[in-house]
Amino acid sequence: MAARTGNKPSLTVTLPSDCEIMMTRSFDAPRSLVFDAHTKPEHLVHWFGPRGHTLSVCTVDLRPGGAWRFVLREPDGREMGMKGVYREIVPPARLVYTEIFDDFEEMAGESIVTTIFEELDGKTTVTSTSAYRSKEIRDAVIQSGMEYGAAETYDRLAEYLATV
Repeated sequence: MAARTGNKPSLTVTLPSDCEIMMTRSFDAPRSLVFDAHTKPEHLVHWFGPRGHTLSVCTVDLRPGGAWRFVLREPDGREMGMKGVYREIVPPARLVYTEIFDDFEEMAGESIVTTIFEELDGKTTVTSTSAYRSKEIRDAVIQSGMEYGAAETYDRLAEYLATV
C-alpha cells in the first residue's frame, strides 16, 4: 500500500510479517543529513509530525541506553506523547530503538523500530520497520490510519531537507 500526496505515492507501507509494519521513503538529500534530521532536536522540531502539528517536547539522548521523548501538539491543542530508548546507533546508517505511545502504553506496549538509511547517487532511502508484540496490535496500528500521518510527516521532512 502506498500513502499518496497529491498524485504521487510518497510512502510505501508493507507488512513483511504478522507483527511488522515497514515504511519506505526516498529523500533528495545525503544520508548524513537525513540521519541528523532523525536524531537532532534542532532538525526534528521543524518537520516531525503531520501538518498542523508542532513538536512541543523534543528530547534526545543519542546513545545506546539513552532515552528520547516527543510530545506532538495537535491543532486543537491536544497532545500526544511518545518515548523510547535507543538500543543501537550506527551513524549515519542505522537506528534501533523502542517506541511507546503514552495513550496506548497499556494496550500496545512497546514496539521495536529499526530504521535503515541507504544512500545512492545523493538520494537517501529510509526504511523503518516497527515490530509489535502481536498481529492484533500491528493490525490496530494499521487500522488507525497511521500511514497517512506518517506520509505527511515524511512530506514535511522532504520539504525541510530542501531548505537546509
